[in-house]
Amino acid sequence: QVRLVESGGGLVQPGGSLRLSCVAFGRIFSINVMGWFRQAPGKEREFVVAFSRNGDYSYYADSVKGRFTISRDNDKNTVYLQMNSLKAEDTAVYYCAAALGIGVPSPDSDEYDYWGQGTQVTVSS
Repeated sequence: QVRLVESGGGLVQPGGSLRLSCVAFGRIFSINVMGWFRQAPGKEREFVVAFSRNGDYSYYADSVKGRFTISRDNDKNTVYLQMNSLKAEDTAVYYCAAALGIGVPSPDSDEYDYWGQGTQVTVSS
């Protein structure tokens, strides 16, 4: 079993920055890919970014490329999502996800086995 706990969401003005954190607990050695997804009100869950455990592969959605960066701290079992130049359309609940059965990052939410509870990000003036 793997448990994921997100934090760091909040209210930020357009153009601002936030950093989300996702701490993994449990059988973390079994995780191959970590990712972030988001879901805005009335919309389907959307892929944001993912990377492989060894960091060799990363995959960003076009909508966030150049603005968002995924990183990790292995000592803390934590994955981060640095979000810069935020826009109103980035407003959503952001979810951390972990995949055990794939070796490269995937935008398909069905490939992910464990999910966090989500953290709200609101971009508004």
